[in-house]
Amino acid sequence: MFDEGSSGTKAAQISIIVPTYNESKNILQVLKSIEENLPKNATAQTIVVDDNSPDGTGKIVEEYLQSVKKLANHTIDIIHRKTKEGLSSAILKGIQYATGNTIVVMDSDLSHPPNLLPKMLDALKHTKYDIVIASRYVKGGSIDGWTLKRKIMSKTATFIAKHGLGVSAKDPMSGFFAFRRQVIQGLKFDAIGYKMLLEILVKKKNAKILEIPYTFTNRKFGSSKLDFRTVTDYLRAVWNLYRHGKAAAREEKRPSVGFLSKAGRFYSIGAIGLGINYLISSLFSGVVTHLWYIHATIIGIVVSMTSNFVLNKIWTFEDRDFTPKHTLIQYGKFIGFSSLGALAQIGMVYLLVDQYRIDYPIALITAVFCAALSNFILNKKWTFKEKVWS
Repeated sequence: MFDEGSSGTKAAQISIIVPTYNESKNILQVLKSIEENLPKNATAQTIVVDDNSPDGTGKIVEEYLQSVKKLANHTIDIIHRKTKEGLSSAILKGIQYATGNTIVVMDSDLSHPPNLLPKMLDALKHTKYDIVIASRYVKGGSIDGWTLKRKIMSKTATFIAKHGLGVSAKDPMSGFFAFRRQVIQGLKFDAIGYKMLLEILVKKKNAKILEIPYTFTNRKFGSSKLDFRTVTDYLRAVWNLYRHGKAAAREEKRPSVGFLSKAGRFYSIGAIGLGINYLISSLFSGVVTHLWYIHATIIGIVVSMTSNFVLNKIWTFEDRDFTPKHTLIQYGKFIGFSSLGALAQIGMVYLLVDQYRIDYPIALITAVFCAALSNFILNKKWTFKEKVWS
């Protein structure tokens, strides 16, 4: 639970949390740029939380603090942690130490431009918004330097957050955001994974949010922290947040999940399946082995269909009966209906384009929509034995 800051230093108005791990080539430029962009009429503290970086990031900050001139309105503190405990955990540690009523979280790899700080802080100070998000996905925002794979993964994670967890923000996966301290008072955090903002948005549904566009620039120095563990941590976090929402719904005595909500979950899992398909196919076609791309694609399809079945069984339709016979029958039906939907999509595209002369993009969108809807309804009624509109 969070209440008041625990730092022993004089209270600042603004606290900026900068988690670090192996950012020796970036950290000093980040700190100097933060200093240059802080409001001159406010007291601020920058808190670097270092997870025992092997490249000496923490030591570099210590040496910088000894050489830099002390400023009356800005302090820099560093928290040394003994092991790499994760990004969300580092952010929570920084918040516990912070004294400001306004808290900013940003990365230390120069992908988050400090020159956006004045606009974010001004919005919190002069409006009724509780959270200000630096957003890549609102009008005017963009991403510079990402590969197609990274973009697909980001869009998939965002889709899951928006449609699976009911988050309204366009960029709930942003790592650059500011908020009023009282927003998190009383909240209990799981601190799993690397997206603290998503946890706040899910657990503080009534918070007023403003998104400010910015251009995310891929790092020039160091390596990305995105790996397989990051993906699995994100899925764990989503599952925990879903359970949190379900528990909150029970407390508020809300009605059971309806047709549209289950459809949203079904299609969110479909998006996860696309990501799993892509990753598995890529692994078998060139990373783990060098299978023929067709064989690798088939493996990707089988794995993604299986994961879709398990996730839909547990989450979308809340079926906890995993007896072998019952589960195998359901699995067979799920695979059958999914395959039938794929064939129906191909047939509809051919019919609309070849027979009715409809443009291919329109025909494809129409076919995908119809196939996805029929796939959901058929599985709802026949695989998981639910009424269609319940």
